[in-house]
Amino acid sequence: MALLLLSHCSILSFQPPLSSSSSFHSSHIQSLSKPVFASPSPIRNSISSSVSSSSSSVSSSNSIPQVVVTRERGKNNQIIKALEKNGISSLELPLIQHARGPDFDRLASVLNDKSFDWIIITSPEAGSVFLEAWKTASSPEVQIGVVGAGTARVFEEAMKSADGLLHVAFTPSKATGKVLASELPEKVGKRSSVLYPASLKAGNDIVEGLSKRGFEVVRLNTYTTVPVQSVDTVLLQQALSAPVLSVASPSAVR
Repeated sequence: MALLLLSHCSILSFQPPLSSSSSFHSSHIQSLSKPVFASPSPIRNSISSSVSSSSSSVSSSNSIPQVVVTRERGKNNQIIKALEKNGISSLELPLIQHARGPDFDRLASVLNDKSFDWIIITSPEAGSVFLEAWKTASSPEVQIGVVGAGTARVFEEAMKSADGLLHVAFTPSKATGKVLASELPEKVGKRSSVLYPASLKAGNDIVEGLSKRGFEVVRLNTYTTVPVQSVDTVLLQQALSAPVLSVASPSAVR
Protein backbone atom coordinates (compact mmCIF):
# COMPACT_ATOMS: atom_id res chain seq x y z
CA MET A 1 0.00 0.00 0.00
CA ALA A 2 1.33 3.41 -0.94
CA LEU A 3 2.10 6.00 1.70
CA LEU A 4 -0.17 9.03 1.24
CA LEU A 5 1.32 12.43 2.00
CA LEU A 6 -0.97 15.36 2.64
CA SER A 7 0.55 18.80 2.13
CA HIS A 8 -1.29 22.08 2.78
CA CYS A 9 1.09 25.03 2.92
CA SER A 10 4.40 23.26 2.46
CA ILE A 11 5.89 20.34 0.65
CA LEU A 12 7.97 17.63 2.20
CA SER A 13 11.59 16.68 1.76
CA PHE A 14 12.58 13.03 1.85
CA GLN A 15 15.76 11.40 3.04
CA PRO A 16 17.02 9.21 0.21
CA PRO A 17 16.49 5.48 0.76
CA LEU A 18 19.41 3.14 1.30
CA SER A 19 19.01 1.79 -2.22
CA SER A 20 16.89 2.48 -5.26
CA SER A 21 14.74 -0.52 -4.43
CA SER A 22 14.26 0.34 -0.76
CA SER A 23 10.71 1.10 0.31
CA PHE A 24 9.79 4.32 2.07
CA HIS A 25 9.14 4.52 5.78
CA SER A 26 7.90 7.40 7.89
CA SER A 27 11.41 7.80 9.32
CA HIS A 28 12.58 8.89 5.85
CA ILE A 29 10.33 11.92 5.90
CA GLN A 30 11.16 15.26 7.39
CA SER A 31 9.65 18.72 6.99
CA LEU A 32 11.59 21.40 5.20
CA SER A 33 12.67 24.21 7.48
CA LYS A 34 10.99 26.67 5.15
CA PRO A 35 7.80 26.05 3.14
CA VAL A 36 8.24 25.73 -0.60
CA PHE A 37 5.49 27.05 -2.81
CA ALA A 38 4.94 26.39 -6.47
CA SER A 39 4.20 29.28 -8.79
CA PRO A 40 0.53 29.77 -9.70
CA SER A 41 -0.74 28.92 -13.15
CA PRO A 42 -3.34 30.90 -15.07
CA ILE A 43 -6.96 29.73 -15.16
CA ARG A 44 -7.72 27.52 -18.12
CA ASN A 45 -10.74 28.41 -20.22
CA SER A 46 -11.53 24.77 -20.87
CA ILE A 47 -10.62 21.38 -19.53
CA SER A 48 -7.89 19.41 -21.26
CA SER A 49 -9.21 16.20 -22.70
CA SER A 50 -6.36 14.08 -21.39
CA VAL A 51 -3.12 13.93 -19.51
CA SER A 52 -0.88 12.31 -22.08
CA SER A 53 2.59 13.28 -20.90
CA SER A 54 4.46 13.88 -17.69
CA SER A 55 7.64 15.66 -16.66
CA SER A 56 9.40 13.66 -14.01
CA SER A 57 12.69 12.24 -12.94
CA VAL A 58 11.66 8.73 -14.01
CA SER A 59 13.82 8.10 -17.06
CA SER A 60 12.34 4.84 -18.30
CA SER A 61 8.74 4.02 -19.07
CA ASN A 62 9.25 0.81 -17.10
CA SER A 63 10.77 2.50 -14.05
CA ILE A 64 8.84 2.61 -10.81
CA PRO A 65 8.86 6.11 -9.32
CA GLN A 66 9.46 6.51 -5.61
CA VAL A 67 7.04 9.44 -5.31
CA VAL A 68 4.05 10.49 -7.39
CA VAL A 69 3.29 14.23 -7.34
CA THR A 70 -0.28 15.19 -8.19
CA ARG A 71 -0.67 18.97 -8.18
CA GLU A 72 -1.94 20.78 -11.27
CA ARG A 73 0.38 20.71 -14.25
CA GLY A 74 3.09 23.34 -13.90
CA LYS A 75 2.94 23.43 -10.10
CA ASN A 76 5.10 20.40 -9.31
CA ASN A 77 8.48 21.69 -10.45
CA GLN A 78 9.84 22.71 -7.07
CA ILE A 79 8.85 19.53 -5.27
CA ILE A 80 10.33 17.48 -8.14
CA LYS A 81 13.60 19.41 -7.84
CA ALA A 82 13.62 18.97 -4.06
CA LEU A 83 13.14 15.22 -4.46
CA GLU A 84 15.84 14.96 -7.14
CA LYS A 85 18.26 16.81 -4.86
CA ASN A 86 17.80 13.97 -2.38
CA GLY A 87 18.21 11.27 -5.01
CA ILE A 88 14.50 10.42 -5.12
CA SER A 89 12.77 9.68 -8.41
CA SER A 90 9.33 11.12 -9.04
CA LEU A 91 6.46 11.00 -11.51
CA GLU A 92 4.17 13.94 -12.27
CA LEU A 93 0.57 12.79 -12.57
CA PRO A 94 -1.85 15.74 -12.22
CA LEU A 95 -5.19 14.60 -10.84
CA ILE A 96 -6.95 17.98 -10.75
CA GLN A 97 -6.94 21.25 -12.64
CA HIS A 98 -8.54 24.65 -12.24
CA ALA A 99 -11.45 26.01 -14.24
CA ARG A 100 -13.43 29.23 -14.20
CA GLY A 101 -16.09 29.50 -11.53
CA PRO A 102 -19.63 30.84 -11.97
CA ASP A 103 -18.68 34.35 -10.81
CA PHE A 104 -15.49 34.73 -12.83
CA ASP A 105 -16.99 37.14 -15.36
CA ARG A 106 -18.49 39.32 -12.59
CA LEU A 107 -15.23 40.02 -10.81
CA ALA A 108 -13.94 42.79 -13.08
CA SER A 109 -17.30 44.59 -13.14
CA VAL A 110 -17.60 44.42 -9.35
CA LEU A 111 -14.14 45.97 -9.04
CA ASN A 112 -15.22 48.71 -11.44
CA ASP A 113 -18.53 49.42 -9.72
CA LYS A 114 -17.54 49.41 -6.04
CA SER A 115 -14.53 50.05 -3.84
CA PHE A 116 -13.73 47.76 -0.92
CA ASP A 117 -11.69 48.25 2.22
CA TRP A 118 -10.16 44.81 1.76
CA ILE A 119 -9.71 42.20 -0.94
CA ILE A 120 -9.16 38.80 0.72
CA ILE A 121 -7.10 36.24 -1.20
CA THR A 122 -6.56 32.76 0.25
CA SER A 123 -4.70 30.84 -2.46
CA PRO A 124 -2.21 31.48 -5.28
CA GLU A 125 -4.84 30.51 -7.83
CA ALA A 126 -7.34 32.99 -6.37
CA GLY A 127 -4.59 35.60 -6.58
CA SER A 128 -3.89 34.88 -10.24
CA VAL A 129 -7.58 35.07 -11.10
CA PHE A 130 -7.95 38.32 -9.17
CA LEU A 131 -4.99 39.94 -10.92
CA GLU A 132 -6.44 39.09 -14.32
CA ALA A 133 -9.75 40.76 -13.40
CA TRP A 134 -8.00 43.68 -11.68
CA LYS A 135 -6.12 44.52 -14.87
CA THR A 136 -9.33 44.20 -16.90
CA ALA A 137 -10.94 46.67 -14.48
CA SER A 138 -8.18 49.23 -15.24
CA SER A 139 -6.21 48.47 -12.07
CA PRO A 140 -8.18 50.28 -9.34
CA GLU A 141 -6.46 50.99 -6.03
CA VAL A 142 -6.96 48.02 -3.70
CA GLN A 143 -5.74 46.83 -0.32
CA ILE A 144 -5.20 43.09 -0.09
CA GLY A 145 -5.16 40.66 2.80
CA VAL A 146 -3.59 37.26 2.11
CA VAL A 147 -3.73 34.05 4.09
CA GLY A 148 0.01 33.37 3.95
CA ALA A 149 3.39 34.07 2.40
CA GLY A 150 2.88 31.72 -0.54
CA THR A 151 -0.22 33.60 -1.63
CA ALA A 152 1.52 36.94 -1.11
CA ARG A 153 4.22 35.97 -3.62
CA VAL A 154 1.65 35.99 -6.41
CA PHE A 155 1.44 39.78 -6.08
CA GLU A 156 5.16 40.59 -5.94
CA GLU A 157 5.65 41.24 -9.65
CA ALA A 158 2.33 43.05 -10.04
CA MET A 159 3.13 45.43 -7.18
CA LYS A 160 6.39 46.49 -8.82
CA SER A 161 4.50 47.99 -11.75
CA ALA A 162 1.28 48.99 -9.98
CA ASP A 163 2.37 52.55 -9.08
CA GLY A 164 1.17 52.09 -5.52
CA LEU A 165 -2.34 50.99 -6.53
CA LEU A 166 -1.90 47.43 -5.27
CA HIS A 167 -0.97 46.82 -1.64
CA VAL A 168 -0.59 43.54 0.24
CA ALA A 169 -1.27 44.99 3.67
CA PHE A 170 -2.22 42.08 5.92
CA THR A 171 -1.19 38.51 6.67
CA PRO A 172 -2.61 36.71 9.73
CA SER A 173 -0.47 35.25 12.50
CA LYS A 174 -1.46 31.76 11.34
CA ALA A 175 -2.22 30.78 7.76
CA THR A 176 -5.86 29.73 8.17
CA GLY A 177 -9.15 31.28 7.15
CA LYS A 178 -10.44 31.34 10.71
CA VAL A 179 -7.44 33.24 12.01
CA LEU A 180 -7.56 35.65 9.08
CA ALA A 181 -11.22 36.37 9.79
CA SER A 182 -10.51 36.99 13.47
CA GLU A 183 -7.49 39.26 12.93
CA LEU A 184 -8.33 41.33 9.83
CA PRO A 185 -8.19 45.01 10.89
CA GLU A 186 -11.42 47.00 10.86
CA LYS A 187 -11.86 50.50 9.52
CA VAL A 188 -12.47 52.94 12.36
CA GLY A 189 -15.84 54.66 12.37
CA LYS A 190 -17.43 52.68 9.55
CA ARG A 191 -18.54 49.21 8.58
CA SER A 192 -15.64 47.56 6.79
CA SER A 193 -16.29 46.07 3.36
CA VAL A 194 -14.58 42.97 1.99
CA LEU A 195 -14.45 41.38 -1.44
CA TYR A 196 -13.61 37.69 -1.22
CA PRO A 197 -12.85 36.04 -4.60
CA ALA A 198 -12.72 32.34 -3.75
CA SER A 199 -12.87 28.80 -4.99
CA LEU A 200 -16.35 27.41 -5.44
CA LYS A 201 -15.29 24.61 -3.09
CA ALA A 202 -13.86 26.84 -0.36
CA GLY A 203 -15.49 26.70 3.07
CA ASN A 204 -17.38 29.50 4.81
CA ASP A 205 -14.98 30.22 7.68
CA ILE A 206 -13.95 33.61 6.32
CA VAL A 207 -17.44 34.84 5.44
CA GLU A 208 -18.91 33.65 8.73
CA GLY A 209 -16.02 34.94 10.83
CA LEU A 210 -15.98 38.39 9.25
CA SER A 211 -19.77 38.72 9.24
CA LYS A 212 -19.88 38.00 12.98
CA ARG A 213 -17.45 40.87 13.47
CA GLY A 214 -19.68 43.23 11.49
CA PHE A 215 -17.87 43.23 8.16
CA GLU A 216 -19.84 43.48 4.93
CA VAL A 217 -18.59 40.58 2.81
CA VAL A 218 -19.12 39.97 -0.91
CA ARG A 219 -18.01 36.49 -1.93
CA LEU A 220 -17.49 35.64 -5.59
CA ASN A 221 -16.77 32.05 -6.63
CA THR A 222 -14.27 32.86 -9.35
CA TYR A 223 -12.68 29.45 -9.93
CA THR A 224 -13.14 25.81 -9.09
CA THR A 225 -11.18 22.57 -9.04
CA VAL A 226 -12.13 19.73 -11.37
CA PRO A 227 -10.70 16.25 -12.00
CA VAL A 228 -8.67 15.64 -15.13
CA GLN A 229 -10.84 13.89 -17.67
CA SER A 230 -8.48 11.04 -18.46
CA VAL A 231 -5.05 9.78 -17.52
CA ASP A 232 -2.49 8.01 -19.69
CA THR A 233 -2.68 4.30 -18.83
CA VAL A 234 1.11 3.82 -18.80
CA LEU A 235 1.57 6.68 -16.35
CA LEU A 236 -1.28 5.36 -14.23
CA GLN A 237 0.32 1.93 -13.96
CA GLN A 238 3.62 3.51 -12.94
CA ALA A 239 1.83 5.62 -10.35
CA LEU A 240 -0.01 2.64 -8.88
CA SER A 241 3.34 0.92 -8.31
CA ALA A 242 4.87 3.86 -6.43
CA PRO A 243 5.27 3.60 -2.64
CA VAL A 244 4.45 7.28 -1.99
CA LEU A 245 1.68 9.52 -3.32
CA SER A 246 1.83 13.25 -2.57
CA VAL A 247 -1.38 15.30 -2.60
CA ALA A 248 -1.91 18.97 -1.76
CA SER A 249 -5.69 19.33 -1.53
CA PRO A 250 -8.87 17.46 -0.55
CA SER A 251 -9.92 17.56 -4.21
CA ALA A 252 -6.86 15.54 -5.21
CA VAL A 253 -7.63 12.95 -2.54
CA ARG A 254 -11.19 12.58 -3.81
